[in-house]
Amino acid sequence: MEKLRIMEMIDKPSLGGGQTALLLLAENLDRSRFEVVISSGGDGPLAEEARQKGITYVSVSLGKQLSLRPLREIAGVLKENKIDILHTHGGIAGLYGRSAARRARTPAVVHTLHGIHYLHYRNPFLRRLYVLLERRYSRTTDRLVLVCQSDLRQARTHRLAPEGKMTVILNGTDFRPELEANDIARRRIELGWLPDWPVIGTVARLHRQKGVVNLLRAAPKILNAFPEVRIAVVGDGPQGGSLRREAQRLGLDGHLLFLGERKDAASFMALFDMFVLPSLWEGLPFVLVEAAAWGKPIVATAVDGVTEILEDGRTGLLVPPKNPSALADAAIRLLKDKERARRLGETARTLVPPRFPLRRMIEQTQNIYLEVMARNARLVD
Repeated sequence: MEKLRIMEMIDKPSLGGGQTALLLLAENLDRSRFEVVISSGGDGPLAEEARQKGITYVSVSLGKQLSLRPLREIAGVLKENKIDILHTHGGIAGLYGRSAARRARTPAVVHTLHGIHYLHYRNPFLRRLYVLLERRYSRTTDRLVLVCQSDLRQARTHRLAPEGKMTVILNGTDFRPELEANDIARRRIELGWLPDWPVIGTVARLHRQKGVVNLLRAAPKILNAFPEVRIAVVGDGPQGGSLRREAQRLGLDGHLLFLGERKDAASFMALFDMFVLPSLWEGLPFVLVEAAAWGKPIVATAVDGVTEILEDGRTGLLVPPKNPSALADAAIRLLKDKERARRLGETARTLVPPRFPLRRMIEQTQNIYLEVMARNARLVD
């Protein structure tokens, strides 16, 4: 049987949750049945990771400014690489990629929404526009993949695609903690953290979605109770500048460290005593599964996606979004009760990662690829 050629496309060449899922797919698809190409908007950490793994990477023009140039360019790439299935990830890649696939007459198209972000746009006109666009593009999309049950419910509510085209594939990972205790202690010292200082950390793209500003605004209350606490933020994004200014306004100098975007972000969680995810909305965040794998006590907001990973009081503490005071109170409770924090982390380590195996995500995605190609072949016959 001739191998199917798959292109995995996403808008930004950074290393967020969508890019993590894309890389895991590209690296773990059955090479006896599939050949994989990764495509994104320019060079960056994603391109570097792909090339290190021996996966073909193609840079294309992908931007939020509507233009016909990306359509022509992507269509040319699809034809040149003889792509059988285009799998787009996220809104911008889905907009340009699926349009280009029609031009290139690509046999099959799959689209994954890693969280339905446009439903949270502040501009009601844009929210409505993207809903209508998704309905339009779903006509020529063979399968719409959602990463959690709550996103499927929202997709049904907004009628984003016909029922038979929508399916849920939970994110999966094979992440294994690797740092030894001595390495953790050494790296903490290198960052200027004394051994007895509690470190509260997050790993997140610095975007409004992640609500990092609420962690900063919770910090003064936490520091009032525990002045020795240090707070670490791993990640970068469009809110980087404004968050640094907010930290300065709150007087957090000396207590807060912005560590920027890092390829080894998951390993930084080993340095934290507590992990916090203050998101306003989510798909199914890999970072919580990774934090659980480290056995870290977790405080997170009770938003869709998060509640499908964590059980309040058992595998983490859940608080309302946009509520810095509640976030601070939960962190303080765990700082005061180290035994409870330890139990939460251990329970999370035992229960959470096994529910999100990489093998299942890969197998279900491969099955979709084979099904849509078989269906389209029947239609042609």
